[in-house]
Amino acid sequence: MKSNIAIGFLGINLDNGKGAKRWERWRPSVDLCQQDDMQIDRFELILDSKYITIAEQVRADIALVSPDTEVVLNEIDIDDPWDLGEVYEALFDFAALYRFDTDKEDYLLHITTGTHVAQICLFLLNEAHYLPGKILQLSPPKRGKAESTGSVSIIDLDLSKYDAIADRFEQERKSDTAFLKSGIHTRNDKFNALIDEIEHVAIRTKSPVLLTGPTGAGKSHLARRIYALKKRRNQIEGEFVEINCATLRGETALSALFGHKRGAYAGATKDRAGLLRTAHKGMLFLDEIEELGLDEQAMILRALEEQKFYPVGGDAQVKSSFQLIAGTTMDLVKAVADGKFREDLLARVNMWSYNLPGLKDRPEDIAPNLAFELNKFSVANHRKMSFNKEAHTAYQKFALSGEAKWTANFRDLTASITRLCTFAEGSRIDLPNVEKEIMRLKQAWRLSGDNDFENLLLNLMSQELLGTIDAFDRPTLSHVINVCQTSGSLSEAGRKLFAVSRHLRKTKNDADRLKKYLDKFGLSWASIKGS
Repeated sequence: MKSNIAIGFLGINLDNGKGAKRWERWRPSVDLCQQDDMQIDRFELILDSKYITIAEQVRADIALVSPDTEVVLNEIDIDDPWDLGEVYEALFDFAALYRFDTDKEDYLLHITTGTHVAQICLFLLNEAHYLPGKILQLSPPKRGKAESTGSVSIIDLDLSKYDAIADRFEQERKSDTAFLKSGIHTRNDKFNALIDEIEHVAIRTKSPVLLTGPTGAGKSHLARRIYALKKRRNQIEGEFVEINCATLRGETALSALFGHKRGAYAGATKDRAGLLRTAHKGMLFLDEIEELGLDEQAMILRALEEQKFYPVGGDAQVKSSFQLIAGTTMDLVKAVADGKFREDLLARVNMWSYNLPGLKDRPEDIAPNLAFELNKFSVANHRKMSFNKEAHTAYQKFALSGEAKWTANFRDLTASITRLCTFAEGSRIDLPNVEKEIMRLKQAWRLSGDNDFENLLLNLMSQELLGTIDAFDRPTLSHVINVCQTSGSLSEAGRKLFAVSRHLRKTKNDADRLKKYLDKFGLSWASIKGS
């Protein structure tokens, strides 16, 4: 059997008493040691040295009613027992020095006595596992009853032991995760795991978060949902402030971010707060953060670390405490190597980094997102929209095919559904409507193809090297890279690329043939798969 060890404060008023009449009063510390169904083997009594006389009397009376109980007096002098910081620090020191032996002893934190501040501190230290054990509350006997002792209530703050609470926490977590996904029942396992982790981090930290991924993957939308989640959890007070850094140029960039004083430069006719100041106690979303100049990056870093900065033309610092979410489509590690992004800023914003996959990488989620966009249009336009069966089958088949490029990801899907609903007669989208929309999408992707080739190649080579490749060769090379990225091995990619000509060759070493082609452009299988 383990020993029961009680830890509690001396009750200056409740435990006090003189003469024989003291036995007629309810004194919690003495009463605790008189319980029939609970043996207290040791009582660690915490007191201010000014009240040592009361404590000695309590120890003597406990010895009378419970001779087997050892009472240890712990003198801790606290100047102001209502100062939360002072009381918490004193109890923290007590816990740090105390030799707990949980294998042999059970600990009961007696909160009946002591100030409310002391009771709160015992709760906090127990919940943080600095003071192990359970919370014990003693209530006096009811008036008119014959019982000589009060009743005991024991509370275990280990919430994992309470099934109902654990279930409620899990329901709340699922609700928060669904909230981040706008209620869309996504099916992609990797994406769902990603959102689960973001939900976990979002409500537990104010550190910067970096969202990476292709254009249209949902970085801005997710940033707004993170803000809204923290807002509904009462974890954030201020506004959500969003800026696309690609729109900031020259002198106006500093002014937009940090504000300015009147007369700071030509045209500055009045003071301007700036986005960082507007985001005070709120959240700042800097999309395409890589577009900021190195000077602006340095100032952003200082504002993050010190929570203060100088407005343009100002000689007094202003304060702003905000949470930063940064968005980028670029590999910032490569940008640092190229001298385009500050390494110290990357280290600061990269603590929580999440790469959002594009729509083509989440084919399972096209159907639920399609339903979401339809419902969103219906609500916004007070007009219930739906596909007929034939149209729905045709659109889904195309959306999942290799012909669907989804170069702008969810922006493409949103625009497509908006057009379908707008051109539909009545509330039903039919097959001719879908066929016209598929033609529109194909045409749009063909027109943007040149940019796609260049962006894909820039992920694997420098601008200088790309400049040495003829425009004639770029589409072919881009197609080869796409096939490699979607193939499991060099040989598999070779078989796909040389499917027509390979039967004319005596030696069918497709892997070697593909390797030699890639070598011409300074590329390798490993570099392509690594990208």
